[in-house]
Amino acid sequence: MIARRMNLIDASGIRKVFDLARKMTDPVNLSIGQPDFDVPGPVKQAAVDAITAGLNRYTVTQGIPELHDGLKQHLEATRGIEPEALLVTSGVSGGLVLMFLTLIDEGDEVVMPDPYFVMYKHLAHLAGGRAKFVDTYPDFRLRREALEAAITPRTKLLALNSPCNPTGMTYSREELEMAADVARKHDFLVLSDEIYDSFCYAQDYVSMASIYPKTLLLGGFSKSHAMTGWRLGYAAGPKEIISEMTKLQQFSFVCAPSFAQQAGVAALACSTDAAREAYQAKRDLIYHGLKEHFEVHKPDGAFYIFPKAPWGSDQEFVEEAIKNNLLIIPGRVFSERTTHFRISYAASEDTLKRGIDILNRLAQNGRP
Repeated sequence: MIARRMNLIDASGIRKVFDLARKMTDPVNLSIGQPDFDVPGPVKQAAVDAITAGLNRYTVTQGIPELHDGLKQHLEATRGIEPEALLVTSGVSGGLVLMFLTLIDEGDEVVMPDPYFVMYKHLAHLAGGRAKFVDTYPDFRLRREALEAAITPRTKLLALNSPCNPTGMTYSREELEMAADVARKHDFLVLSDEIYDSFCYAQDYVSMASIYPKTLLLGGFSKSHAMTGWRLGYAAGPKEIISEMTKLQQFSFVCAPSFAQQAGVAALACSTDAAREAYQAKRDLIYHGLKEHFEVHKPDGAFYIFPKAPWGSDQEFVEEAIKNNLLIIPGRVFSERTTHFRISYAASEDTLKRGIDILNRLAQNGRP
């Protein structure tokens, strides 16, 4: 009864932990990749005003003109680019679905640094393609030799997420220029997933779209403005691709939520500096709290850190953490390796300190 393609997709390991969290009493939850602050007041009010004014119907598939204009100004100001075309999507996840189904044919290969955002591999397989992995361990940096080794005549797309979920690493200009040189040499498209662009701590943010014209940029409001449930994102890039994604959206998502699009206009005017500063302080707290007992690299973006399990596999260590009332995510959800685990530090300082205490105790006590 069930289509064979569903066998290509594993049940999300993150969702399994979410389901487990609902059954636990007051867990120390460092698993959820969701902002721990609320939607800014002006953005909430813009949504309420839109609903009250009756702006609750379908919008045009590509998104309302006011948001298009605002996003174009935003990309010019923050990236120095003027994209050929733009589409408002139902979150970055919606944009990813549209992109993979638009671009990937049977047998096409999608190259991605490992660790990778969980959706990339499964959407590549769903579209009939094949995922190819670029090893970035132990420091999660992108190297030419490893990238070149993954390229074949079937390579259709390089999927980059910077800052990265789950490692928190942000690619430098030098890494992006190297990747652009490889992409130009072999003539393939680059996906630049920039959902965490507001949370970059170590350097000025550099977008692949400002370096390599054949880049499809995906961005959104879920992380920067805590609008995870509002499903608002955008895709910007080559006109031919955006046109086909728009056509597919007509027969799938139809349009992004109408009230959220109105709120997105207001969100573009809201500063995210305070949230970035708060997350940088939490990054420092979790990194310095773990570095003595864990092999861990200091993230320079997003709100994740990806330590190596001090004993056992990722799954064994995570299971023991859960027995101690701590929720974290095994690294195999994001990687072909089974050695690390993901922590989200989008949590209160008290919760982070409790989590650090549990993790250090587990590391010092060793395998049970």
